[in-house]
Amino acid sequence: MRAMLFERAGRPLRPAELPDPVPGPGQVLIRVQACGVCRTDLHILDGELAEPKLPLVPGHQIVGTVAGAGEGAERFASGERVGVPWLGWTCGECRYCLGGRENLCDRARFTGYDIDGGYAELAVADERFCFPIPAGYPDQQAAPLLCAGLIGYRALRLVGEAERIGFYGFGASAHILCQVAVDEGRRVFAFTREGDEQTQAFARRLGAEWAGSSEEEPPEQLDGAIVFAAAGELMPAALRASAKGARVIGAGIHMSDIPSFPYEILWGERTLGSVANLTRADGEEFIALAPRVPVSTEVTAYPLEEANTALDDLRAGRFRGAAVLAVDPELI
Repeated sequence: MRAMLFERAGRPLRPAELPDPVPGPGQVLIRVQACGVCRTDLHILDGELAEPKLPLVPGHQIVGTVAGAGEGAERFASGERVGVPWLGWTCGECRYCLGGRENLCDRARFTGYDIDGGYAELAVADERFCFPIPAGYPDQQAAPLLCAGLIGYRALRLVGEAERIGFYGFGASAHILCQVAVDEGRRVFAFTREGDEQTQAFARRLGAEWAGSSEEEPPEQLDGAIVFAAAGELMPAALRASAKGARVIGAGIHMSDIPSFPYEILWGERTLGSVANLTRADGEEFIALAPRVPVSTEVTAYPLEEANTALDDLRAGRFRGAAVLAVDPELI
C-alpha cells in the first residue's frame, strides 16, 4: 500500500510502499478514503510528543470503508463506512476506565502515534473504538469531525454553561465548535492572529458575534474560553478577558509553557483546565449531534503524497477550516 512514513523528528514524511496490514482479533481492516491533518501531527513530527512508535504512519482522523475483519470482529459489515479517532485502545481495567474516564487511561494507545494511522491506503483499528459515519457527510467533510470536532466538543462541555464564550485560535476545531455553540444559544467571541481579517470574517460568517486579534479585549467579559492554539501565553490572556467564575480550557495535547501571571486574574473562582483525549461516549454523542446542528466543515484537500505540504500549510495558517488528505485520488 501507499503510505507516508514518519521516521525521525525534524524530518519530513517519506513516501513509502508498505505491506498491507492484517487485522488482528477484534480489529477491522479499513480502506482509507480520507484522513484529516491535525496540529497533533505537527507536534509528533517536531518531536514535541516524544515517544511515538517508529517508523510510524501518522493520521488519526480516518474515514474509510471496512475491507476485512479479524477474529471476533463483528460490529461492522464489509463496505460499511467508519471513522477512526485519536483514542485507539484502552485497558478497560484501571480506575479511570472503570470510572467512565477512559480518556485518562494510563495504558491508552493512540491512532497515528502508538498505532499506525491514516496517512495510507489501508489501516487497521480496534472495532470498539470506531464510529459509524453519518450518511450526510462526504468523506472529506467527515474526517475533521473525528478529532477537531470530538476534542473540541469535549472542551466545550468542560467550559460548562458559559453564555459568552471565547475561542482563541480559529482553525479546524473552532470552526466546527462555533456552529455547535451558536446552535446551543451561546454567544461566540473569536480570537485570531493579529491582522488575520479573512479568518475573522470567516468566524463571523459561522455565527461569531465578534472577531478580533488575540491581543484585543472583547467588548464584553467572557463566561468561559477555549484556547485551541498551542500558545501558552493565551491562557493568561483568556483569564484577563474573563468574568468571575469563568472556566478557561486548553484544548491541545501540547502547549508551550504558560507564563507566570498575577493571582488577581485567577481570583474570583476563575479556573484553568485542559482537555485530554476523548471517550467513546463523547464520540457517539457528537457524531449524533453533528447532523442535527447541522455542522458544516470547510476543508482544503491534498493528495496523500502532498502530506508534507498540507502540514506546512497548517503550520503557516494558509487555509481556513481543516486540511484533509484525499487518500482516494478520485476525491481530489
